[in-house]
Amino acid sequence: METTYVERTKSKRVKKIVFGILVVLAGATLMAFNLGHFPIEYKEIVFSWQSLIIAIGFISLFGKDSWIMGIIMMAIGGFYLASKLHNLPFDMDAVFWPSIVILVGIVIILKRTLKHKHCGKHRWDKCNPTKVDTFVLEEGMINESNVFGGSKRIISEENFRGGRIENVFGGTEIDFRNSKLAEGISTLEVSCVFGGMSLIVPSDWHVQIEMQSVMGGFVDKRRIIQPDLSTTTKLIIKGSCVFGGGDLKSY
Repeated sequence: METTYVERTKSKRVKKIVFGILVVLAGATLMAFNLGHFPIEYKEIVFSWQSLIIAIGFISLFGKDSWIMGIIMMAIGGFYLASKLHNLPFDMDAVFWPSIVILVGIVIILKRTLKHKHCGKHRWDKCNPTKVDTFVLEEGMINESNVFGGSKRIISEENFRGGRIENVFGGTEIDFRNSKLAEGISTLEVSCVFGGMSLIVPSDWHVQIEMQSVMGGFVDKRRIIQPDLSTTTKLIIKGSCVFGGGDLKSY
């Protein structure tokens, strides 16, 4: 189901609160380790990349459009953390990937069911925006989600304000060359889990990339970068790439 601007704003606020709580807990836990209150041998487990993935996934659960990514990330981190903590009585590699595929299938079924229930009250084309190649965004915000699928879009927006793009075992290419950034700072939240994306933007856009990556990454591949730093417009791309990635291009 599509989310409104108010819902997205509320979701971002909740995520920030949850993130702040986790940061406080991380600091308190680190202090406890340094003061000897917790066994030091557990420090590398608590502050590991597996725990980071679980934490990012947990934060994503509080977003209406990112809970799928949250479940999958927590499953990935949990599996690898369990194998690190215990000698499991089965072959981890033989069980892990089939379990992830089963989990993704269940999530797809649940999401599909909710979507059909929602689409019963709306026009078919509004519930299947992937059929439209060129369109103007509502409220200047993009809300794109691909699970075991892909999309290719051309965005025409005079007041682009950011939004969210999520790819789970999928990919997307989005062309923003016919768009203009809104005044001020716009934020585009990006999530790539075993997927990828390519964003094409005008060469004069001032773009700042703030990504957290685990076995992946997001890079700026623009051949010509000519941002007008005298303006107040800027796009911040932030989020996470887990076993996936993306790039920024201007052609």
